[in-house]
Amino acid sequence: MTDLKMTFACGDYDRMEALMRGEIVPEGIELQFEAIQAPREIFDRMVQKREFMMAELSSSEFISMTGQGDCPFVALPVFPSKAFRHGFICINKNAGIKSPKDLAGKRIGTPLYTQTAAVWIRGMLETDYGVDLSGVHWLQGAIEKPGSHGNAKVPPLLKPVDIEINETGKSLSDLLADGELDAVLGSRMPDSVVTSGDVDWLFPDFRQEEKDYYARTGIHPIMHLVAIRREDYEANPWIAKPLYDAFCKSKDIALKKMGFSGAQKIMLPFLYGDLVEVDQLFGGDPWPYGVEANRKTLEALVAHLVEQRLIAESLDVDDLFLDVT
Repeated sequence: MTDLKMTFACGDYDRMEALMRGEIVPEGIELQFEAIQAPREIFDRMVQKREFMMAELSSSEFISMTGQGDCPFVALPVFPSKAFRHGFICINKNAGIKSPKDLAGKRIGTPLYTQTAAVWIRGMLETDYGVDLSGVHWLQGAIEKPGSHGNAKVPPLLKPVDIEINETGKSLSDLLADGELDAVLGSRMPDSVVTSGDVDWLFPDFRQEEKDYYARTGIHPIMHLVAIRREDYEANPWIAKPLYDAFCKSKDIALKKMGFSGAQKIMLPFLYGDLVEVDQLFGGDPWPYGVEANRKTLEALVAHLVEQRLIAESLDVDDLFLDVT
């Protein structure tokens, strides 16, 4: 029997490397891996053109489409991208922002109001720090260049939000440095936090802030999941388990390689000390797949989407993913 050919678009992450190289092969499947280190490009091509049978996809976009009841994809509980986001909130030092609550009523730039990173940051600010974001004026555009952040097709907001599209001819990073924005938050740190003396992090010791957040909540924010075109899955429902198993094996190989002390694989000078700290904090696996291991995180994301009126009502996280057990 000929293996099923499946195209798969994803970033060339270390946890995907064994799949990309063919070191791990899903049983019965010939995976044609297309490495694209530009998540927004993958999302736009998948959502708007259905270009791939399977792809890395924005968690918030998938959940929002599912909440509308007309999602053209199904999802595996595989999470190529996770990221704590305290370090992705940057401020102009002259904007009078001394604490998170000072963000209230400010002019804040973000790549996309609906992007998963922005959802997590707003949710964390509101829930953890009591920040009132209702009076914020949002400027939406690319952080690193003038213009838009991709060409997203997202469900309409369920409540009015004060959002302006950036048509200034400047990047959000430059607008922040020039004092035309009070803060920027989202999926990228603005370059100006390094290049401009007028820009700083809201949380200067964001690493400690993120560690405290995880210790308190057990939440490691999920950014992306793996989506399969619904018609391809329904034609071959057997693919879920071998795909999931292969993703898990690939991740396990990456963890093992990262920890090999004979020759350091990753250019982090304090890698082995970092790995000890990560092991102590996360209990052995800092990047688990599956619904149960990520239940707190997934339920928090769904709650933030409801609170921010990106979906009308809560969804059971078990219903969002294929059964891979």
